[in-house]
Amino acid sequence: MKSMFNSMKKLFGAMACLLAAFSASAQVTVFESGREGYKSFRIPAIISLPNGELLAFAEGRVENASDFGDIDIVMKRSTDKGNTWSPLQVVAENKNMQAGNPAPVLDLTDPAHPGGRVFLFYNTGTNHESEVRKGTGLREALYVTSADGGKTWSGPVNITKQVHRPKQLGFPEDWRCFFNTPGHAMQFTSGQYRGRIFVATNHSAGDPQPKHREYQAGGYYTDDHGKTFHISSSVDIPGSNEAIATEISRGRLMMNVRNQQGNIKARIVALSSDGGARWDTAYFDMNLPDPVCQGSILTVGSHKGKAIVAFSNAADTSKRDNLTLRISTNDGLTWKRSYKIDQTGVAGNAAYSDLVMLSKREIGVLYEKNKYQQIIFTKVKWKK
Repeated sequence: MKSMFNSMKKLFGAMACLLAAFSASAQVTVFESGREGYKSFRIPAIISLPNGELLAFAEGRVENASDFGDIDIVMKRSTDKGNTWSPLQVVAENKNMQAGNPAPVLDLTDPAHPGGRVFLFYNTGTNHESEVRKGTGLREALYVTSADGGKTWSGPVNITKQVHRPKQLGFPEDWRCFFNTPGHAMQFTSGQYRGRIFVATNHSAGDPQPKHREYQAGGYYTDDHGKTFHISSSVDIPGSNEAIATEISRGRLMMNVRNQQGNIKARIVALSSDGGARWDTAYFDMNLPDPVCQGSILTVGSHKGKAIVAFSNAADTSKRDNLTLRISTNDGLTWKRSYKIDQTGVAGNAAYSDLVMLSKREIGVLYEKNKYQQIIFTKVKWKK
């Protein structure tokens, strides 16, 4: 009898895992390479507006799939929870040069904009990353805003001198490469730092080192709705690279980071109790395997005083595949549920992703698929 019970228990457990693995809804192509005037689309980011509309952003690469060149930041809108999408709209560009790494966030605390104002942070660059690492070229940081839900956008505001430390502009730190988060930025919704907008970043400092050890993750933030900015301290792990952040319980900040060294195939986690100004601790979360790729993190609720945190990445240690959504109900300490979004066993099947909250129990996932030929949107219903 006991043997039968154990067999049934294993069967139901396997069925539960199977249901979780295939919980994603139908896939909708949002951006497709070779269409709408662009040879390639990469680096997805997505946010929701108070009226439920979704804004999906990407890099529109004009001539090829290279990370450097003629690149615009483009956007599409969905008014039906991602089932259909509007025609493409260019929201930021840099003539025939690069505008990239779209990082949108909705500011809901500015009295001057009671309906909310969208910030889109991004970078420009004058050379390939490999050359900028050597000191040849300049990366800059800018933002544009929209007070009408992304229909129209302001001109760019250059904040490079406030958030970056390049030698070309007279800074002794000699920061070279500089990237804001690929994916959404964040705003604190409660506590002492309510209203603070935080943008995760990474930079290289000084001459190139083996395995990109000169890279460090960090961030910048504003407490006055984009008038002034401050730089956070750097994460004390060499090779900490692309990063993204979210608010967890007691007004703390959790940042999830790519390990560019690749010596440990897992995500780096950094925690801050002062709104992202400094880092209390940083460690590898071995429950979050990673092949050296970008990931996304988003707080989607609370449970017993702890933040419910969603995390997505290519959960494979050797290739960009096995896109997985994980749910934590205890501030990201453990990951109780796991939902497989896309896996084929082919390298490059699923890469960068970003998350958006659709409802209390539904998350939208915008991600790169099919060796960067498409950016796909899908939905996942999750359980505690």
